[in-house]
Amino acid sequence: MATSNPILIIGAGSIGERHIRNLWALGYENIIVYRQRNLPFRDIGAAKVTVVLTWDDVIKANPFAAIICTPTAQHLQQTVDCLQAGMHVLVEKPIAHELCVPEEFIQDHLKETTMLQVGYMLRYHPLLQQVKTIIEEKTYGNLLNIQTYWGEYLPDWHPWEDYTQSYAAKDNEGGGAALTLSHDIDVALWWGGKPIGNSFCTKTQPSKLNVNTNSCFNLLLQFKNNATAHVHTNFCQKVPQRLYKILLDDAVIDVDYFASAITIATVDGVTKKILENFDRNDLFISQLKDFFARIKAGDFYEFSKEQIINANNIIGYCYNY
Repeated sequence: MATSNPILIIGAGSIGERHIRNLWALGYENIIVYRQRNLPFRDIGAAKVTVVLTWDDVIKANPFAAIICTPTAQHLQQTVDCLQAGMHVLVEKPIAHELCVPEEFIQDHLKETTMLQVGYMLRYHPLLQQVKTIIEEKTYGNLLNIQTYWGEYLPDWHPWEDYTQSYAAKDNEGGGAALTLSHDIDVALWWGGKPIGNSFCTKTQPSKLNVNTNSCFNLLLQFKNNATAHVHTNFCQKVPQRLYKILLDDAVIDVDYFASAITIATVDGVTKKILENFDRNDLFISQLKDFFARIKAGDFYEFSKEQIINANNIIGYCYNY
């Protein structure tokens, strides 16, 4: 349900503008945008938002929630600032470009009255949710192995700008294929459960891209039930692919993200389903709806703690090499 209380957007690049459009679509109109520079918006035209350039102006506006959409290296401090000001926070992934200590973060910054969510919106994908249900209900027996493969080409992400100037291309801003594409680490943890500590990670920079960070990333994980996972991401692949393979006792499941297709193969045959009329923006809409629903319900402290622990684990894997 929409509210008249202000919502804060920090950063107004492509993802910030997406959140603004989606907030409008959900009926939220009182939007404050905190920017370091008051530049024209790229894609939302004559924006019906209030732009502020100082943190004092943010505090005076007293927003009840914040969505953080800045480069990765700024996420953690801005998250802390918003939580300390009493705002609920949805921060784009990852929450930081360096490790934070989850116990200390929870003790120092989380309160019973404020919620924190990290923007791993793939958890709202209908096909990935179907896989999650199959694993939890043991429809085809136990989970044995997860493989994820995600390759795209960094210069194609924002054709209107020089990719070498983007945060994704810069190590000191939290870029690289490991952190920037860490969605799939979250998916593996979401499906597989709590790791038992065994992991191995490699990050390399063999591509011709003009970046000073990793362009390929591989992670091996072992879970509590001894199932395993292999996560591969890169942003140097000119022909995009995004694939998931899940091995169970009695089935093999393949998900093709770009084709919006799921295939389930058993000894009895193969079934395939295409997700018709899928729009990637639906993931962001569903994430926002869930964010506001949790705030309204008021039962989010344990959820926020899990978000911090999960995010810290992901960052740890990205730097364990």
